[in-house]
Amino acid sequence: MYTCAMLVCCTHQLVSTHELIIYIRNHKSMAYLDKYTEIFKMGSNSTSTAEINCNVTNVKFQYSLYATTYILIFIPGLLANSAALWVLCRFISKKNKAIIFMINLSVADLAHVLSLPLRIYYYISHHWPFQRGLCLLCFYLKYLNMYASICFLTCISLQRCFFLLKPFRARDWKRRYDVGISAAIWIIVGTACLPFPILRSTDLNNNKSCFADLGYKQMNAVALVGMITVAELAGFVIPVIIIAWCTWKTTISLRQPPMAFQGISERQKALRMVFMCAAVFFICFTPYHINFIFYTMVKETIISSCPIVRIALYFHPFCLCLASLCCLLDPILYYFMASEFRDQLSRHGSSVTRSRLMSKESGSSMIG
Repeated sequence: MYTCAMLVCCTHQLVSTHELIIYIRNHKSMAYLDKYTEIFKMGSNSTSTAEINCNVTNVKFQYSLYATTYILIFIPGLLANSAALWVLCRFISKKNKAIIFMINLSVADLAHVLSLPLRIYYYISHHWPFQRGLCLLCFYLKYLNMYASICFLTCISLQRCFFLLKPFRARDWKRRYDVGISAAIWIIVGTACLPFPILRSTDLNNNKSCFADLGYKQMNAVALVGMITVAELAGFVIPVIIIAWCTWKTTISLRQPPMAFQGISERQKALRMVFMCAAVFFICFTPYHINFIFYTMVKETIISSCPIVRIALYFHPFCLCLASLCCLLDPILYYFMASEFRDQLSRHGSSVTRSRLMSKESGSSMIG
């Protein structure tokens, strides 16, 4: 009797008491009751009834996958984005096209990279020793990085295409316009991403779990559909349409006769820039947003079909890892997009090499 009462108390957000009693009566076995008790005694709402019914209560490989991916990303991502931010802010001419958007993109990547050590620690130890607020902040930075990156990649593609098609407008474009657009993006995206940690801030007294083990607050169907629609339209569908349109228009411009002050090489550079933005976007963010709809509905127990439940749950960790991969691909984007960026890296690399050679020569002469 005590076990039944405890089970009903733990599962009030997932299944009703009536449904639970009917399920146990139908199976007429305490083994099922023990199984459900063990699951819900974990103190988390992260497991939905759809997962339990389909016997997919724990995707165990996700912990090693996350830890391995973040370890591989952290050091290269930290070095590449730090160097990119240093070069972009210090050496690149502010008149360079899309430079402000590149700087903001690098800041977004660096913010996520700096949170990776805490993620690595948790997925290896399965224990969160810090405050719950720090967990939710790191969780928030993940989605802030994703959607800020999507917006800035879209802005880079759109601006480069627009300046190619309307070259006279490019001459009159002011840097403060890009600064204003970037500030608006941070405010809008920062506000729009707040529901992600809020919806996962259940069971605040349990400070041992974090990230993938955070619970889900139950939502009604109307609110859930509204959230998914806004996230998919604003964060994926509209950017996809814009980037595809920019790629198409830039490709068409190569077939047109070049203007006196705009040679074919300038158009090829623009096409390369737009293609690189599209490649990063489709590789890193498309899988996540395709799976996002099904994964959220599984967690909210709207979808109960076991094949869909399994695919959505098993595919989700890979999607998140691909989304984090943008922290490595974006610096490559800067390198191929801005000739000044390449020149400054080459100059800095050659100066470091010369200084090392000079120090070796001075040391050998002193020994001699």
